[in-house]
Amino acid sequence: MNTIRGQIVDVRNRRIFGGEIAIEGGTIVEIRECEVGEDAPYIMPGFIDSHVHIESTLMTPRNFARMAVRRGTVAVVTDPHEIANVMGREGIEYMLKSAGSTRLKFSFGVPSCVPCTDFETAGARITADDVHEMVVRNEFYGLAEMMNFPGILFGVDEVVNKVKYTLKAGKVVDGHAPGVTGEDARRYISAGISTDHEMFDIGQACERLEMGMKIQIREGSAACNLDDLMPLLGDDRWRGMLMFCTDDKYPDELDEGYIDEMTARCIAKGMPLWNVLTAATLAPAQHYGMNVGLLGKGDKADFIVVRDLKGFDVMATYIDGYCVYDGEKDDVVVDENEEKIINNFKAEELRDEDIAAVSDHREVKVIEAQEGQLYTHAGKGIPGVERDILKIVVYNRYKKARPAIGYIKGFGLKRGALASTIAHDSHNIIAVGCSDRDIVKAVNRLVETKGGFCVADGDRVEDIALPIAGLMSPLRGEELGRRHNELKAMAGEIGCKFKAPYMTLAFMALPVIPELKLIDTGLFDGRKFGFTDVMASDIN
Repeated sequence: MNTIRGQIVDVRNRRIFGGEIAIEGGTIVEIRECEVGEDAPYIMPGFIDSHVHIESTLMTPRNFARMAVRRGTVAVVTDPHEIANVMGREGIEYMLKSAGSTRLKFSFGVPSCVPCTDFETAGARITADDVHEMVVRNEFYGLAEMMNFPGILFGVDEVVNKVKYTLKAGKVVDGHAPGVTGEDARRYISAGISTDHEMFDIGQACERLEMGMKIQIREGSAACNLDDLMPLLGDDRWRGMLMFCTDDKYPDELDEGYIDEMTARCIAKGMPLWNVLTAATLAPAQHYGMNVGLLGKGDKADFIVVRDLKGFDVMATYIDGYCVYDGEKDDVVVDENEEKIINNFKAEELRDEDIAAVSDHREVKVIEAQEGQLYTHAGKGIPGVERDILKIVVYNRYKKARPAIGYIKGFGLKRGALASTIAHDSHNIIAVGCSDRDIVKAVNRLVETKGGFCVADGDRVEDIALPIAGLMSPLRGEELGRRHNELKAMAGEIGCKFKAPYMTLAFMALPVIPELKLIDTGLFDGRKFGFTDVMASDIN
């Protein structure tokens, strides 16, 4: 039997007391109150990320686990729909196997929207029958984010059945419906959808909460909503209705702060301690029925030791009573076998003339990208570097096809181009640049490596290879973070204004988030949920 002593943070009962925890067989068998010194560390439930795509960290699940436990995270709720869009069920099984090689507690959702819409080309399809088969398995908590909100609102059988099969299995359905308000929001929620992480407006978030939906407050690399939604934590009406999540976050940023950093920021802003800790630990564990301990007798011994309840500096992380991080070294991976490389990549090299367009010199519709948001605005203008209206290209990586061409404002490039094979959610090749030659050079590097990030600046072309489905690298997070920072710095040298240029670029191909996006089949208007011509003649 092992024991650990400190100031015990009981989030369930909202009290702190000196005590000693006795652990046997990975379970807390006894908690005894006793005197501890004023400088004793705090023992509290480990942090939980209530919604994250592991693939978007660029790491495999086991390398992600190494980094997460260092920030005090003991469990994550994750949707493998990125790799599912590329590899289908083979990709999902890959993630389950990699996650199973660690002690970190992964709760996987069955991807609900593969492909995201029927308007674009993905590498695979997850049908309602697939959901029916998978959702009853113990590995899955339920149905991951239902992005096809029009399918729910219009009662499309294939979409509705995915939800019905999940609810019949007694499991939860996550949501994704930005901008849906009023009666449409009520109908979406009444279909059985219980959460949404796409809230960036506090008014819309309050409306959803009043309708009984739980809100996951997101702070990712591109979508940063914590500051806007933080006041919700000060309202006791929403106790247990709020959770923290990151959704998409790069390794260099994870290395600097994760759910621990979100928690510390909220405390620094004067948010009530217990409401904040509930969002960071208790609420997701209860909502998803996770096998995660919360510092109660009989619970799994999943907890962290922190210096104080302000900065939440992690001294140690325990999972099932095992110390997976001791303040210096992590010991979370139990199977060090080499990661398998799987991929689905058939794109051929482009030529400059493949992306030449008569619209390059005429007034066009413009995707207006914003810092810290996935939502874009629809503008218009004449393309030109001096006006920051640049060409954006999406190129099908699964079969031979002509590239789709559009125009975008906000990246601020003065020369060169950026390209990526992470383009939500179908993950075709996406690129933005100042000239056709720059764009083609960047795209062709990714065709050569069969996946990754690239920046082209004249004769200089630098990249990060992502050979696993064009989404992930087998490298450790620290090395990936260093290389990602180098690419970001190079993007800044050629004028890019965004703090997370590749994450922002990736979401410019996601049609379920309005207003304008570019997918491999053309320019898409998320307000009308249909295609629109690139010329500006009919813009609203």
